[in-house]
Amino acid sequence: MTRALGLVAPRLADGQSVEIDGLQLRLRVNPRSRRLSVRVDARTGEAVASAPSVRRLADAIAFARIRRDWLAGRLERRAAAPALEDGGVIKLFGAPHRLQADGRRPRLEAGLLRGCGQGAVDPQLVARGVRGLALEVFDRRVGVHCARLDAPRPKVLASDPGSRWGSCAVARDGSGSIRLSWRLALAPFEVADYVVAHECAHLREGNHGPRFWALVRELIGDPAPHRAWLRAEGPKLQAFARRAP
Repeated sequence: MTRALGLVAPRLADGQSVEIDGLQLRLRVNPRSRRLSVRVDARTGEAVASAPSVRRLADAIAFARIRRDWLAGRLERRAAAPALEDGGVIKLFGAPHRLQADGRRPRLEAGLLRGCGQGAVDPQLVARGVRGLALEVFDRRVGVHCARLDAPRPKVLASDPGSRWGSCAVARDGSGSIRLSWRLALAPFEVADYVVAHECAHLREGNHGPRFWALVRELIGDPAPHRAWLRAEGPKLQAFARRAP
C-alpha cells in the first residue's frame, strides 16, 4: 500500500536520533547481539535502542515505545544526581561527607572530602577522591570475602566501566583480578559489599548457577534487596561527576 501511494518509509541508520512520544532516542546497531534492547547510556545520559542489524531498527523503536515509561523513569532518576558544590554533602558508603573546595589534592578527613577544587568544586577532583576511598574499601572487603571462601586473593582495581558494577577474571595459573566500579562508594556499604562478594564468588564459580548464589548468600545473606537498590538507584550513581558528552 505504501509503494502504491508513492510513499517511502524513512530509512533508519546507526547513530540516528528519533523521537518517541516526546522522548529522544538514539539508535544503535550491535551485530554481536541477537536481540533488541533499550537502556540509558551511562556516559551520555541518552536513551538508546539497539538492534542486531539496520533492518531491525524499526523493531527496536517499536520495542522502545513499549518501554517508554521505563526509559523516562530511568532518565528522571539519573537527573536526580546530587549537584556538587562547595559545602555540599555526599554519602560515601552511607556516611555523609561535606565537600570543601580548598585545594586540588583530594583527601578524606572525618566527615570531609577536601581538595575538591580551588574556590569551586571540580567534579573530576571529587571523583578522584571517591575513587581512592573506594579502592581502599574494596581491597579490604575482597580480603575478608576471599578468606571465607579460602580463595587466592586477586588483584583489585577500581574503574568506571559504565555498563556494569564489577567483573572477575581468573587466569589458568589460578591468579585472578577483580574490577569494581568506584561509583559503588556512593551506595550504602551493604550494597557495595554485595557486589564485592558477588565478584569474589566468581573466583570459585564462574557462572551464575545455584552453587554460585549459595556462595553469595553465605557471604552477605539475601542479595535481592541489594540488587533491587542498584536497579532503582543505579542511574544516579552513573550520572555522578560525569563528564559532559
